[in-house]
Amino acid sequence: MPTPDVVERRTVLIIATLAAFLTPFMGSAVNIALPSIAAEFGLDAVSLSLVASSYLLATAIFLVPLGRCADIYGRKLVFTIGVVVFTASALLSALATSGLMLILFRFLEGVGSAMIYGTGIAMITSVFPPEERGRALGINVTAVYIGLSIGPLLGGFLTEFLTWRSIFLTNIPLGIYIVFMIRRHLAGEWADACGERFDIVGSVFYGAMLFAVMYGFSNIPDPIGVAAIIAGVALSVVFYAWETRTPSPVLNVGLLSSNRAFAFSNLAALINYGATFAVGFLLSLYLQVVRGLDPGTAGLVLITQPVVQALFATPAGRLSDRVEPRYIASAGMGLTAIGLALLTLLSPTTPMAYIIACLVLLGFGFALFSSPNTNAIMSSVDRSLYGLASGMLATMRTTGMMFSLGVATVTFALFIGTTRIGPEVQEPFMTSLQAVFVISAALCTVGIFASLARGRVRG
Repeated sequence: MPTPDVVERRTVLIIATLAAFLTPFMGSAVNIALPSIAAEFGLDAVSLSLVASSYLLATAIFLVPLGRCADIYGRKLVFTIGVVVFTASALLSALATSGLMLILFRFLEGVGSAMIYGTGIAMITSVFPPEERGRALGINVTAVYIGLSIGPLLGGFLTEFLTWRSIFLTNIPLGIYIVFMIRRHLAGEWADACGERFDIVGSVFYGAMLFAVMYGFSNIPDPIGVAAIIAGVALSVVFYAWETRTPSPVLNVGLLSSNRAFAFSNLAALINYGATFAVGFLLSLYLQVVRGLDPGTAGLVLITQPVVQALFATPAGRLSDRVEPRYIASAGMGLTAIGLALLTLLSPTTPMAYIIACLVLLGFGFALFSSPNTNAIMSSVDRSLYGLASGMLATMRTTGMMFSLGVATVTFALFIGTTRIGPEVQEPFMTSLQAVFVISAALCTVGIFASLARGRVRG
C-alpha cells in the first residue's frame, strides 16, 4: 500500500501536470487561429501579435512576485487562484467583441498563467527527493509538450469547423476539474518562507521595469519605443538598488551573483526561449498565407515539433538525474541552433518534408534542453526559494517568448508595416521570416556557451 508521502507526490504530480498541459495548449491553439482572429477583427500584423504578446507580457510581469507570494503564503493557494483566474479569463476571451477586448482578456489570462507557472514546478520540487526530481520534472515538461502538440491540431480543426472562440471554451472544463482535484485530494500546503514580509515596492519596480522594456522593444524603431527601453534600464538600476537593501526581497539578486548554476541556467533558458518561441507563430502564418494550407492541415504540420518534445522530455529528465544537466542541455541547445539555421533556407516552394525534418530536429533539441535545465535550476537553490526559483525560470521563459515575438513584430514593422499579412505581401513576409530565423540561430549558438558556463550542479 502506498505511503502518505507517495500518495502526496502522485497527487501533486497529477495536478501540476494537468495545469502544465492547460496553459501551453491554449497558447499553441490560439497561434493557429491568429489569421481567423485577424480576419474577424480586421487586425494588422502588429496588432495581431499583441493577441499573443499581451498574454506573455502579463505572465512575465507577475511571475516572480507571485512566485515569492507562493513561498510566503502557500504554493497550493496561489496555484488554485491561478487556475480559477485562467479559466475565467478564457471564458471572457471567448465572449470578446473586439480585438482590444481580446487583448485585455488575454492579459488577464497571463496573470492566471503566472500563478500556475510560478507554483507548479515548485510544488513538485517540494515533495520529490533529488534522486527522483528529474523524472518528475520530465513528466511535467512532457505535459507541456503534449499541450503544445494537441493545441495546433485541435485549434486548427476547431477554428475551421466551429470558430476560434471554441478554443477558449475547451479550456473551461479542464480548469474546473483541476480545482475540484485540488479541493478533493490535496490537503497539504507548502509555505517555506512563511512569516517573511512580501516586498511590495520591489514588485512594483520589477513589473514596471519589465513592462517598459517589453513595450519599448515592441515599438522599436519609434521614438516612444526607444524612450520606454531607456526608462526600463533606469528602472532596473533602481530595482537592483532596492533589492540589495531590503531585508526580504522579491528577487534575491544575490543568487545571480553567488550561484553560478542558477544564474547561467536561467540565462540559458532565456536565450533558448528567446530564439525558438516565434517559430510556431511564424510557421503558422507561412503555412496558411504563403503555402495556402487550411488551419487544420497547418496544425498537422506544426504538431511535429511538440510531439517529438513530448516523446523525449521525460527520458531527458531521467538522464539528468544521473548525468550532469549542463552536458545534456548544451547538446539540446546545439541541435536547436542547427534546426533554426536550416529554417533560414525556407522559400515559398520548400518541400514540406524539409519543414517537417526541421521541426523534428527542433523538437529533439528542445526536449534535451528543457527538462535537464529545469532540474539544474530547481536543484541549485534552498527549499525556501523553490517558488522564487520556479517563478524566475518561468520569467526567463516568458521574457524569452516575449523577446522572440518582439523580434518578429519589429521585423514585420520594418518590412511589412501596418499592411495586413496576405498573399500580396508574400515577398516582404518571406524576407521577415528569414531575418528572424537568422537572428534566432545566432542567439541559440551563443546559448550553447551560456549553458556550458553554468558549471557542475552536483558536488
